[in-house]
Amino acid sequence: KRAGRGCRSVSGRRGGALGPRSTRDEEAAVYKVMLIDDEKSLHMAIEKLLTKSGYEYCGATDAESGLEMLAVEKPDLLLLDVMLPGMNGFDLCTRIRAEGRRIPIIFLSAKNDIVDKSIGFRAGGDDYVTKPFDATELILRIEAHIRRHKDTIEFARCTARDGSVTIGDLEVRLDEYQVLVGGRPANLTTKEFEIVAFLATHPGKVFTRSQIQEYIWGEGEVDAHSNSITVFVRKIREKIEENPSEPKYLLTVQRVGYKMADTLECGDFGASFSGRTECQILK
Repeated sequence: KRAGRGCRSVSGRRGGALGPRSTRDEEAAVYKVMLIDDEKSLHMAIEKLLTKSGYEYCGATDAESGLEMLAVEKPDLLLLDVMLPGMNGFDLCTRIRAEGRRIPIIFLSAKNDIVDKSIGFRAGGDDYVTKPFDATELILRIEAHIRRHKDTIEFARCTARDGSVTIGDLEVRLDEYQVLVGGRPANLTTKEFEIVAFLATHPGKVFTRSQIQEYIWGEGEVDAHSNSITVFVRKIREKIEENPSEPKYLLTVQRVGYKMADTLECGDFGASFSGRTECQILK
């Protein structure tokens, strides 16, 4: 029998009632937080806290059902208990990271010693909260991690849905991991596609090399790949640009970084998105 709880959502401001609500807040996307913990009473408390603070909630009570729900629900942040039946939270986190998932993970544990915290962070956790915890502090930590990982979360939401981004003759098929130029496959590698898709889902927005590096390789790996983005950009341009020395799609912003064009000259079409509109690609 599968152990787990369903997903519940409410409309409202994300991140809790901190300050006055604005029209921008009301129109903002609602983020989904998932809890994996074997204590049913904690599920009830966390669900109440999250929905009251404007988040969606879903939960599972063990690692196996948690992995299944993670793939189906695609939450934006994970609260993960350390002492789970079967596979423990540390091993589950390691497995999640091995699968390439960059979802922010906050460990929940009754243990407060540095040894357990070290294991958690080295397993790929982003934060560690000791039980019992203050509800306000937990919400503030959730809000901080979602704010910090906002670009990665938005990109994950887009790539998790069927659809494509089209800029002139360039088509990025998010669900197929494929880029077409004039209807022909560009034959990008996985990393090349991820860079193009990341920029294409934010047309016109400039990203520094460090931001792109952090998305592709994860936090803490930026220095090891300090020169790689320039090399990747050059190879990508050779595959998608008619004249790589004068790019019209993947543009350089001097002394800042790179961006994907949102409008093209000579009568070409600007960026558009076909599929789910919550990716907010349309300009």
